[in-house]
Amino acid sequence: MENVLEIKNLCKKYDNFELKNISFTLPKGMIMGFIGENGAGKTTTIKAILDIIKYDRGEIKIFGLDNQKYDNKIKEDIGVVLDDMFFPEILTPKDINDSMKSIYRNWDTLIFYDYLKEFSLLPNKQIKTFSKGMRKKLEIITALAHHPKLLILDEPTSGLDPVARAEVIQIFQNVLEKEECSILFSSHITTDLEHIADYITFINHGEIVLSKTTNELLDNYGIVKCTEKEFKSIEKKDYIKYKKTKYEYEVLVENKKDFKAKYNISVMDKITLDDLMVLMIKGEE
Repeated sequence: MENVLEIKNLCKKYDNFELKNISFTLPKGMIMGFIGENGAGKTTTIKAILDIIKYDRGEIKIFGLDNQKYDNKIKEDIGVVLDDMFFPEILTPKDINDSMKSIYRNWDTLIFYDYLKEFSLLPNKQIKTFSKGMRKKLEIITALAHHPKLLILDEPTSGLDPVARAEVIQIFQNVLEKEECSILFSSHITTDLEHIADYITFINHGEIVLSKTTNELLDNYGIVKCTEKEFKSIEKKDYIKYKKTKYEYEVLVENKKDFKAKYNISVMDKITLDDLMVLMIKGEE
């Protein structure tokens, strides 16, 4: 399968934080959820991908080309929404359209105005009058209106209410239906990703903890709930992390089927990405 994004052994060191040998690939036409706590390294990784910051070691390829050497044609095929992105408040959506069509050769005024209408954004209204959700939708619409082949999204739903988040997620689903596009979707709101992401890559303290298909994670991983006596019967190699609660032990296992075949412990919960994050970050080994 062709990859649109390849990262190998990416390293970047700051005084109080470090990316350590980050490696993962995003196949063409897929959505990858990039998850982790705030401060885990998601934004730093994305800024390295976009060549906003220089990294110390490693390799990043976009469409098979070195990200530090790609030309404007490659940049035109990337749509970006960053958490700290903003437009000048005195501008209107019409101003944005007029500016962008002179920058992007593939800028599509018709689709830009179609999206404005779909999401009730008035073209002649100043951005300073928009709510946070409206501004975020405008950023996303702008990223989509030049028909990118790769969308890179850093916390695009952060701070939005559930209705606005659902509308934003619907935008991305519509894009995948209409366009041949791949998406790297960074978020700490994992519920936004469970139903749309094909892959999940989990970063913690600057290191990749896992990178797997969403189906593999949700179908194979599980949480065993057991007594202390039952927990002590489990071999360390058969679980990843555990957490002791007031009444029981919660144990993260990588293969539910194999675990059930080996142990006579009947309580096994299906896992969510939230469960996975909490146990991987807060659980004990």
